[in-house]
This record gives sequence, structure tokens and C-alpha cells, in this order.
Amino acid sequence: MLFGLLTLAQAQSADVTASFARATQAMREGKLEEAGAGFAAVVKQSPGFAEAYFNLGLVREQQGRYDEAIPSFQKALTLRPRLHGASLFLGVTEFQLNHLDIAGAAVQKETVAYPNDANAWMWLGVVRLAQDRAEEAADALDRADKLKPNDQDILYHRGRAHLLVSKNSYAEMFKIDPHSWRVHRVLAQANAEADRHVEAIAEYEAAVKLAPTQPGLREELGSEYLQVNKLQEAETAFHRELEINPSNVLAEYKLGVLYVDERNGAKAKELIEAAQRERPNLVHLDYNLGRAELLLGDDAAAVPHLESVVRTDKDPEVVEQAWYQLGTTYRHLGRMDEARQALATYQRLKDESAKKSQEFLDRFRAEQPDILVPPERNPER
Repeated sequence: MLFGLLTLAQAQSADVTASFARATQAMREGKLEEAGAGFAAVVKQSPGFAEAYFNLGLVREQQGRYDEAIPSFQKALTLRPRLHGASLFLGVTEFQLNHLDIAGAAVQKETVAYPNDANAWMWLGVVRLAQDRAEEAADALDRADKLKPNDQDILYHRGRAHLLVSKNSYAEMFKIDPHSWRVHRVLAQANAEADRHVEAIAEYEAAVKLAPTQPGLREELGSEYLQVNKLQEAETAFHRELEINPSNVLAEYKLGVLYVDERNGAKAKELIEAAQRERPNLVHLDYNLGRAELLLGDDAAAVPHLESVVRTDKDPEVVEQAWYQLGTTYRHLGRMDEARQALATYQRLKDESAKKSQEFLDRFRAEQPDILVPPERNPER
């Protein structure tokens, strides 16, 4: 933060003004020794010049001369208590010296004076993290993110803060009751997110054993069974979930999709349409409804769903399959031109997908040449 000539509140002599301008330009150019000497001369000549003290503090902070920067920021604040940035950089400098309480007080003062300054909120979050005050850090960094979305520094520190809040919450859960079904559920969800589905199943089964009527558990367990292709177990879990909680739309929908995979079109359509009435934006809804209609032999009813998929679905694999199914369905309906166009689109998408896969494999081979060498051709064997 640099102060230009137009920001000066009081009239300065022409000599002081010129010296301040030269020092400011040197600071912008990274000539810190020259800038520091210039600002030091200005404050000596004009001891009431708050902005010059502030810029001198900035130079000393950038030089790592923190013990010299702090008095300059303090003097600037004495002269102008609400000088924008002075409390913030005083706090940043105190933070560099690990004076966390002083740093926190200074930066918090900046957020009070300038509540729309995203950098002030970010630094308050950084200080609170260093003080092991994770929840306060998360609050401050949430404020910073709202004021300055998509800033990489803010997002990094915000992620750290929320991760610590989560870890602290889970640690408290374990302390209170290490055998709680909630603890098993948390472990199951963590395993699921890491694609450790067998471990996730074990934790969900432990949670179900401790809380057999807890809504949501069996629906999540059923989803993990699907991941390891245990279709019968998944079907049983979804049915049991709907007995416990008939309003669980996700369990109803997932059971319908499972029936599609089992080629039971009637049950699939009934459940998927019931779920659609409650939540019309379920993922791949039209795709699965179209597949159900095809199982029932109603090609005309399947077409609008499949056409919706190729227009709106974001999953390239689903879109590719929908084009293939459209091609065969159009052909069944005697719409031969549309069938040829759909199958040509399917083939183009399939070729593009294969090309991308091959390019990825080629890059991987180039980066990891030893991994994909067959054992019989490896010269070290």
C-alpha cells in the first residue's frame, strides 16, 4: 500500500513533497535502501507526516527489519489513528516476530475500522490460526472470502481453518464416546471420499449395528455396496432405509437405478418417477428414465429423455451412451436419418474419448517410464 501525493491531508513544503515522491517511486521500483533513506529524511524534516512514517514502516518490513518497522507504524497511528493499512501492517510485522496477541489486536483494529478490507480479515484469520483459535480463524476467513472470492491465499488459509475445525469436532466426538455410531459414520464418509469402499462398508455396518433405525445410514451403506458391485446387499439396504424413512428420496432413486441395472423396467420407472416428483433435478434422471422406458419396450417414451440427456447432462460418458441409445432407438422407430446422425455423433465422441485416454497414457508413460515396462523387457530383471 503506497500513498501518493494526492492523499496528503496537509500541505507540505515543495522540498518535502518532492522527497516523498522520490522515495515512493524508489519503493515501487524495489529500491528499498534508497526508499528507506528517503522516507527517513522526510519524517526528520516533517515529523507530523503520518504517511511518510507508514511508508518507512513498509520499507523496513520488506527489508525484514521488523524492530525498526514497528515504531514507524506506531508513530503513523499516533498521528492518524485510522490511517488505512497502518494497523494491518503493524499486526503483520508483530506476527513476523511471533507476538501473536499484539498482532491479533492490531489486525482486529483494522477490521473494525475497515470492515470491507478482505486482506485485513485474511490476516486476522492467519493470526487466529497461529493462536490455535480455529473457529475464530474460520469466521474471519469466511468474511475475507465473501469480500474477495476466488483469492488463492484466502482459499488456502480458509481451507486450513475449516479442516482444523472439523478435526477438532471429530476429536471431541471421540473423547465423548469412541464407540458412537456418529464416529463410525464419520470414518465411513472419510473412507468413501478416499475411494476406500471396503473400509467404508465396515464402518457403516458398525454404525448400523449401533443405531439400526437411524435415518440415512442404510442409504449411505447401500451406495457403498454399489461401489463394490454387491447389488443384492445394496437393494436390501435401500429397502430397509425406505422402511425406516419413507421420505428418503435418494434411497428411492438409487433403488430405482439399481432396478434399471437389474433390467426390471417396471419397478425402476415407478421408483424413479416417484423420486422425480420430489426432486426433479436428480443427477442423470433423464438418462435413467430413458433406460427404464427402453426396458419396458416404449421407445417413443424413451426418446425425449435421451434427447434431454445429450442437451443438458454434464457427464461425457453418459452423453456418449445416450447418443448410442438414441441411434438404436431412432432406428427402431424408423427415423433412419436421425439414427445415422446419432450413431455418427456417438462414434465421434467415442473416438475423441479414446484419443484423450491415449494422450493421457502417453504422458504418463513419458513421466513414469519404468512403471509400465513389462517385466520380461525390463533390463534390470
